Amino acid sequence: MKLKCAFIMNPISGSVKKSGVQKLIDKFIDKDKYEYIIRYTEYAGHATKIASEYRDAGYDVVVAVGGDGTINEVGQALVHSNTAMGILPCGSGNGLARHLSIPTNLRKSIEILNKQSISTLDYCTINGHPFFCTCGMGFDAFISEKFAKSTRRGPVKYFQTVLMEGLRYKPETYTIEDESGIHRHHAYLVSCANASQYGNNAYIAPQAKMSDGLLDVIIMEPFNLLGAPHISFDMMNKTLNKSHKVKTFKAKKVTIHRTGEGPVHYDGEAVTMGGDIEVAVVEKGIKMVCNEEAERDLKPNIVQNAITELFNNMYDMGNSISRQGRRFKMMNKRLWRKLTK
Repeated sequence: MKLKCAFIMNPISGSVKKSGVQKLIDKFIDKDKYEYIIRYTEYAGHATKIASEYRDAGYDVVVAVGGDGTINEVGQALVHSNTAMGILPCGSGNGLARHLSIPTNLRKSIEILNKQSISTLDYCTINGHPFFCTCGMGFDAFISEKFAKSTRRGPVKYFQTVLMEGLRYKPETYTIEDESGIHRHHAYLVSCANASQYGNNAYIAPQAKMSDGLLDVIIMEPFNLLGAPHISFDMMNKTLNKSHKVKTFKAKKVTIHRTGEGPVHYDGEAVTMGGDIEVAVVEKGIKMVCNEEAERDLKPNIVQNAITELFNNMYDMGNSISRQGRRFKMMNKRLWRKLTK
């Protein structure tokens, strides 16, 4: 018996021409396994409306054709239903697809759909809003807000924005409450991850899984210019959890208090929220068509670990030299004052 499948396509996400995507679907989808329809979104939030229609019509699979924002809109309609979500990644980052080992090569991602391997996975909420990949506040939300206003997309523009705005950003103080108690952190950013990466293989939470019933919470402490290349390397190297400037823990729910309202992001979309933020995991809340290799352990190899340790040692040495330099200057000032009395 064929499964009923609806493809919901965002015509403006990423840089892939959607007319070409439709041709790929028509050519490579297994027509012995699926009867399908293709719909295009027309405005923000439209994917949620369309997905709800097909969920209520009893469709077996609704496929988000776009980036993490499109996936979020489709997923909102499918949580706690019998309709599974599929993904054809066409965004600029494709964080959730990459975490689930769904290829960005669309022919190969259609082959994943044809295998019909469906898993029931966790999703999360931030102040009641569902998200499936990551959320956060601080520097990454600040950058997401800036990036959203840009007319250009893609990883090059994103990293340009990071470099241009990074030195202007001031860390904030956060009070974070979880099952273990209340903690205060002066931090560059606080992120909560259901999946392992932001997108473009930048791993904010390399140990995160969508099947463990837990959030990965990442607290990045302020760092200087010496630390910036180290942090960037660790994110691409899957070793951020080993950085001296990063604290991580797992929780089912966290409540985060900051001094006032400001930007947050979830699944790459920047919004403004108040000073109190609650993030929680919802276990086994959504069915998804997955690569059978999804949720594999993302362990760095021996060379990656060795390079990370080298960076840590270099960073510690640089800070030590900087501290010694400041002490030497203070001693010189004291000696000069004594000599000139």
